[in-house]
Amino acid sequence: MRHNKKFNHLGRKSAHRKAMLSNMTSSLIMHKRIVTTLAKAKALRVYAEPIINRAKDDSTASRRVVFSYLQNKEAVKELFQNVAQKIADRPGGYTRILKLGNRLGDNAKTCFIELVDYNESMLAAKAQEQGAKKKTTRRSRRSAKKAEAPAAESPATEATEE
Repeated sequence: MRHNKKFNHLGRKSAHRKAMLSNMTSSLIMHKRIVTTLAKAKALRVYAEPIINRAKDDSTASRRVVFSYLQNKEAVKELFQNVAQKIADRPGGYTRILKLGNRLGDNAKTCFIELVDYNESMLAAKAQEQGAKKKTTRRSRRSAKKAEAPAAESPATEATEE
């Protein structure tokens, strides 16, 4: 029975699963986006987010802890130098999963898993959306009507004078 066993074993022994998740996390850090199956992406998110969160504190101890999980010097260097700068103010949720559809060979559900702060197209769209949207504050309705009333009267009076 599998009572209280919450995480997905992915059909692998523990050593194989840990090695696979370590390699996938290193690839995610180096390439910022990888394509994988949905089950692996969900397992990777649970594995990678605490490691990414550890990178906010750039100390020798946290570097050693991260290296014990990743076993990849280049990935640790990239994580602490570049990725940690972008996620410094984010309180969590460092990865995003975008579903793609089913794979042709075995009909497995595939998806992108990416680091949230590195998707340039979504960041550009959000910046453009915020630039186009005029920032307003809630004021009383009375002041808005007073501002509109003289403007509405002036064109009407001009039309009647002619």
